[in-house]
Amino acid sequence: MYSIWKRFGKKDASSDLALKIQQVKKSSVPKHIAIIMDGNGRWAKKRALPRIAGHHEGMKVVRKITKLTSQLNVSILTVYAFSTENWKRPKSEVDYIMKLPEEFLGTFLPELIAENVKVEMMGEIDLLPEHTKRAVKQAVEETKDNTGLILNFALNYGSRAEILMAVNKTIKDVKNGIIDETISEEQFSNYLMTRALPDPDLLIRTSGEIRLSNFMLWQAAYSELWFTDVLWPDFKEEHLLEAVEEYQKRTRRFGGV
Repeated sequence: MYSIWKRFGKKDASSDLALKIQQVKKSSVPKHIAIIMDGNGRWAKKRALPRIAGHHEGMKVVRKITKLTSQLNVSILTVYAFSTENWKRPKSEVDYIMKLPEEFLGTFLPELIAENVKVEMMGEIDLLPEHTKRAVKQAVEETKDNTGLILNFALNYGSRAEILMAVNKTIKDVKNGIIDETISEEQFSNYLMTRALPDPDLLIRTSGEIRLSNFMLWQAAYSELWFTDVLWPDFKEEHLLEAVEEYQKRTRRFGGV
């Protein structure tokens, strides 16, 4: 009897989620959502598990949220997977995180292809281990012709490094006479790793921390920010829908009236 009620409960929950999705889609959804996925380590610690268990659980959440953003007709989902500062973590943890793209994309890639999702990456890819680069490049190559949601991994990414890189490229092009000394914001944006993408409309951070942590500092200038105490491995579809609903209630003036 218990199992029957459990099955009915799951069906009801699924129906409620589907209804919620339809309601959210009636209003304007963000074109680009960016997420700082924080709290994997704390999630594991609360359960007396090794930190890597939190990263593994967090990977499953990426899969769920990717599916949901695609259902919502969001154009781009950028997830902060590994920062340039994360190399400071214990070697065993870093080594495990570097294996996750291979595991994640190895199992999820056929589904991404079937769902018309296009995988992209921003960050200093040359500094990643060979097996990590291989997995990412394969996913990018095999989904390059897809026209649906762009799943953009920020991997070995740091916004300050990105901006400095853009400044140095700009200086070089000015010296070579390729561009004028005075450049516009739009021109400078073309030197960033996100040059082919619009800025995030909605930026979400989990785990209760209220900071950007060197993530898309230029691009998030006018993003709507949404913070939650929920740890990333506990982040559910309902939480994303809550963030989008909050976004839909806000008026975006971009400095105007």
